[in-house]
Amino acid sequence: MSAGITGVGKYVPERILTNQDLEKIVDTNDEWIRTRTGIEERRIADDDVDTADMAYQASKQAIENAEIKPEEIDLILVATVTPDKSFPTVSCMLQERLGATKAAAMDISAACAGFMYGVITAKQFIDTGVYKHVLVVGAEKLSKITDWKDRNTCVLFGDGAGAAVIGKVSGDRGIKSFELGADGAGGKYLQQKDNYIQMNGREVFKFAVRQMPESSLNVVKQAGLSKEDVDYLVPHQANIRIMEAARNKLDIPVDKMATSVKKYGNTSSASIPIALAEAVESGDVKDDDFVVLVGFGGGLTWGAVGLKWGK
Repeated sequence: MSAGITGVGKYVPERILTNQDLEKIVDTNDEWIRTRTGIEERRIADDDVDTADMAYQASKQAIENAEIKPEEIDLILVATVTPDKSFPTVSCMLQERLGATKAAAMDISAACAGFMYGVITAKQFIDTGVYKHVLVVGAEKLSKITDWKDRNTCVLFGDGAGAAVIGKVSGDRGIKSFELGADGAGGKYLQQKDNYIQMNGREVFKFAVRQMPESSLNVVKQAGLSKEDVDYLVPHQANIRIMEAARNKLDIPVDKMATSVKKYGNTSSASIPIALAEAVESGDVKDDDFVVLVGFGGGLTWGAVGLKWGK
């Protein structure tokens, strides 16, 4: 038995901010946003809703889906670049609220690739037998670090949380391959500066359309499989053109790729687990499917996982 995903969950705020709403805030328009990003709307958390609150809602779902109790969780890993405060960490606040009293807890900061870093870290603890159940969460309140006067970035981001429980799975299911990487020299292209997200869109796009397809293919090959064996792709929901680059590299049909970007925008570390939870809920991801999860983010960072789905 190897490490795999035994439960998933998600949470998005109720408030919807459409492209038409943004037309009233900055010099932009719906067609420009849709054609360049694929985004039609995004969710924005209320002022009194924190990252830990969203993480809690997604985690509750994931734990129920995994059919375990909070007390059975051994470790909580929360990927976020928008913690509620420097300390205590979101993971510690989440541990208390869940009642996961025996769990160790720490936050991971790898931007949009954070969930991938968390899943791959969790796998090591499960494979070595040190822990039985690890909760991995991606949670972001990007609205609080978004410059709503910058039309190049404010159209991209949204708030939300996604979670997964990592544990032993049956048969030949589970995580078959993974890749992690970073390029610190490119950190200047996507960073938080003066409390806001700043991005060199051209450079980030060039990096992403190269790295996402390359990492996707790498984990397929590492698993001893070919492109034809991929049943479903869950890419980081940053930009439909970047996502399409990964899909085209794997030669898989449009309906085999998660595309929640149009509803939620870029939710950073939360985007992959939110998209995965929806794909599982809708039945697009089924038992024994070979699924590729792949993301990139500020740092610059990237990560990918190839796994055979199922408990």
